[in-house]
Amino acid sequence: MPTTLTIALSGLLTMPAYAAQLDISVEIPQLNVAEYHRPYVAIYLEGADQKVAANLSVWYQQRDGAEGHGTKWLPDLRQWWRKSGRTLKVPVDGVTGPTKPVGKHALSFTDGQRQLAGLAPGEYTLVVEAVREVGGRELLKIPFTWPATKTPQSGKAQGNAELGAVNLTVKP
Repeated sequence: MPTTLTIALSGLLTMPAYAAQLDISVEIPQLNVAEYHRPYVAIYLEGADQKVAANLSVWYQQRDGAEGHGTKWLPDLRQWWRKSGRTLKVPVDGVTGPTKPVGKHALSFTDGQRQLAGLAPGEYTLVVEAVREVGGRELLKIPFTWPATKTPQSGKAQGNAELGAVNLTVKP
């Protein structure tokens, strides 16, 4: 007969009473242009001091091509590059990934994930920056408070060219 061993860990593990969540939707619009390239996109959080508090996601061309490797063009994400990108050694597991096609792309982060680990309560801004070869650049910002206390928060921004709608929901 197998024996079951039960160990009580009462008081040894402390978990927060909440599991805050950040949901983001980023739309890459269909453009009617002769030469289309998928945009490079940086999605990050800025603190009240306008410094990068967390890199959430960076989309870039990951294959070698005739023009070289995609990391060569990451500095074109100017705001992100100046504030954070140049200090990162890409690829970054769980942060960097390939460029995305036209459409809506959903991202979700919880306070237990590496991107949000250690994010202190306070005022933040979601920043989504996009740049496209033979195209333009666009930067959208949505302010929010972290973590949401009792009710969800939401915000949205609408791009004009390189980005479509960007939506943010912060759940307690």
